[in-house]
Amino acid sequence: MPATRTIGLLAIESVQLLDVSGPLDVFAEANVQAGATVYQMKVVAVRRGPLTASSGVRLLPDIVIEDDMATASPSRFHTLLVAGAPHAGNAPAEPLVLDWIRRAAPAARRYGSVCSGAFLLAEAGLLDGRRATTHWAAADTLAARFPKVTVDADAIHVRDGKVRTAAGVTAGMDLALALVEEDLGRDIALKVSSQLVMFFKRPGGQSQFSRREAPAAANRSALQELQRWVAAHPAAAHDVPSLAARIGVSARHLSRLFQEEVGVTPANWVEAARVTAARQLLEEGNIAPKQAAAECGFSSVDTLRRAFLRVVGVTPAEYRKRFVSGAE
Repeated sequence: MPATRTIGLLAIESVQLLDVSGPLDVFAEANVQAGATVYQMKVVAVRRGPLTASSGVRLLPDIVIEDDMATASPSRFHTLLVAGAPHAGNAPAEPLVLDWIRRAAPAARRYGSVCSGAFLLAEAGLLDGRRATTHWAAADTLAARFPKVTVDADAIHVRDGKVRTAAGVTAGMDLALALVEEDLGRDIALKVSSQLVMFFKRPGGQSQFSRREAPAAANRSALQELQRWVAAHPAAAHDVPSLAARIGVSARHLSRLFQEEVGVTPANWVEAARVTAARQLLEEGNIAPKQAAAECGFSSVDTLRRAFLRVVGVTPAEYRKRFVSGAE
């Protein structure tokens, strides 16, 4: 029988509930599939009493930091994860929390974070010189505030030595499943993923789910009108001369306007707009990538595939599978 591993999950006030419950459900299901109590889960909070999540749900902690810091025999963990909260990257963490993390994390076999929990680890100095990830929307802020951390904004989860970090919310479950595989092997992890209806290895990165690559809008009304027309007619011919003629400027002037207002060339913007249109069609699930290519102005499905990889990070077929059951 495998030895029991204590999993600590630190939750601060207004914690994102799924950052806590998601990983814990993965570890709990691993116990079921292993037929033994391989994992003992402990929720850690700063103070006694109920902890209120961002959704309003209240949690009762198993371990209280105020008490744990006062004892001569502090809690020890096989794995310590720090959950995120909507405000975690907006203000400095409580010194008591940081002191506890600095004591508990290095003593664990491995430690890490889910979503914006990475800010607490970084503030504690435990991500310095490490590669880490967080929710894509917070990645630039994490990198700017903590330049000693190498932030991978597109990774679902990252392993660097004894540190494990996960991107936003449900990625905490992906990370927990990877930890189960480390501990108990592929077969148990596959059974857990099947029971919880999860990807065993989620394809692609965060970019396939985010909307960061939606084409940017211009400030000038003439360009905005042109952009709306292109978005409404993605299959039309949109070379620079025809676009320039549509708003009564020279091709050179149009290119300069796009660089000044949008920050990209007209051709790059049109490609992104066409990819956005194709994404919408694929999400609806009514057509195949070849049809989407034709309806969105791509000369072939191979051209769509290359553009999709540049903009979204996965192929059209892989993207469609995220939204359509049984899609090929």
